[in-house]
Amino acid sequence: HKKKQKSTMEFLKEFHVRHEKLKHAIHNGWRYPLPPWGRTAMGFVYFCVPVISGYHVMQWAISKSHESIGVMGEKLEHKEIQGIGDKRRLSNGEYQSVGGATGIGRGVRLAVSDKETQTQNRKQLEMFFRKELKKRNEKEPLKE
Repeated sequence: HKKKQKSTMEFLKEFHVRHEKLKHAIHNGWRYPLPPWGRTAMGFVYFCVPVISGYHVMQWAISKSHESIGVMGEKLEHKEIQGIGDKRRLSNGEYQSVGGATGIGRGVRLAVSDKETQTQNRKQLEMFFRKELKKRNEKEPLKE
């Protein structure tokens, strides 16, 4: 196992060295002052490469998800999971604890979203938005 790990580390180190040499050759060996349209084109290339690569990675991840759980989740063991806060109700009607503030150290407390908490949160959010609107209107008076 250590031999395989060593060879992996050697591969990564060699890859890094080769990549640095390639970058040096491209950025220094082919140095050519670009006109404005060339800088725009290169900016577009540098922007598009990660975006397009990320799109393809996401498409790959979606296809793997479809293979493992199905397009609409038809391969899942429990197709419907419902619950409030730190409890969830399985499709067979049983309730199961989701974890959170249990055990040593108490962990992270999960929000319990019962009707009373939802109403309180909605009121607090509306009050926050009213205050922000008032601040904004004080900074920028309405133009008539």
